[in-house]
Amino acid sequence: MRKSIKTSLLALSVVAGAALASAPANAAYNLTLCGASPGGLWSLLGAGVDNAVKAAFPGSTVTYQTSGGGFANVVQLDQKKCDIAIIHDAEVKSALAGAEPFKAPVDSMRTLAVMYTWAPMQLLVNKDYATEHNINTMEDIATQKLPIQILLNRKGNVVSDIGATMLTTVGASPENIESWGGGVTYAASKEQGELMRDRRADAILNSLFVGHGSIRELASAIDLKLVPVQKETADAVAKEWNISEFVIKGGSYPWAPDDTLTVTVSAQLFVREDADPKLVEDLATALADHADQVSSVHKAMGSLDAKLMASGTAAPYHPAAAAVFKAKGLQ
Repeated sequence: MRKSIKTSLLALSVVAGAALASAPANAAYNLTLCGASPGGLWSLLGAGVDNAVKAAFPGSTVTYQTSGGGFANVVQLDQKKCDIAIIHDAEVKSALAGAEPFKAPVDSMRTLAVMYTWAPMQLLVNKDYATEHNINTMEDIATQKLPIQILLNRKGNVVSDIGATMLTTVGASPENIESWGGGVTYAASKEQGELMRDRRADAILNSLFVGHGSIRELASAIDLKLVPVQKETADAVAKEWNISEFVIKGGSYPWAPDDTLTVTVSAQLFVREDADPKLVEDLATALADHADQVSSVHKAMGSLDAKLMASGTAAPYHPAAAAVFKAKGLQ
């Protein structure tokens, strides 16, 4: 009997040891992700990342931490105040170059995965104003030296800087517009819609998903015209900010039948270069294997898949993440 009990205990010990050996080195994670304001798309992405990691490693938690956005997240990640950060490609360019708002280059971030590449800069002009002044491209604003009242995103947001670059590239810098009797106002997206509806502004230039609810809401209140830039402008702005050109397909809005050329920003997940390789490997695997957990958080994310996650160019991939995507044939 004693021998039987001893044999059984030994067998159980072997089985338990085998189970432990086959379990992941980190069966659960407790991580922090730096995003932006609560309630926006980035908070939904945070929830999607949390779901993906939970699916791969039950019991894990990825906590969404609000912040001032991508510029702030570069610093937060560099200072190890979060494990993962969402940052725009254009913000990465500024950080690597030590350009404003950074006082010196920041090179501690490494790409984990791309989240989206389809948040184009959209120039939405009050149709009555566009018709009156025959505005068919952004360049027409400068050619005619129009006293236009145009809205950019709030200062400190990279898409505000990109918008100013677009205007400057066509010859309609904020200073020039002011000298022509117009003006540039910096406002958050919600305030922009209110100013347009109240006829206190003639145009919005902001980065928004195609078909964004705020655009549909505005278009139900006033008639709009979606205005493109010329190819030379798109080329110059894309090169300066290390971002991509983008074509808003004709018919994306009932009132915009033609293809519209512009530029777009990309949002990506980053980790620190000195992040634990096993952690990064597990995160990349979780995201690649459970991309649907992220893409399902909002209809605008429907195009996200593992292939897109592996396509970033803003900064080098963390070697552990690159190894995962290469093993899956995605890089």
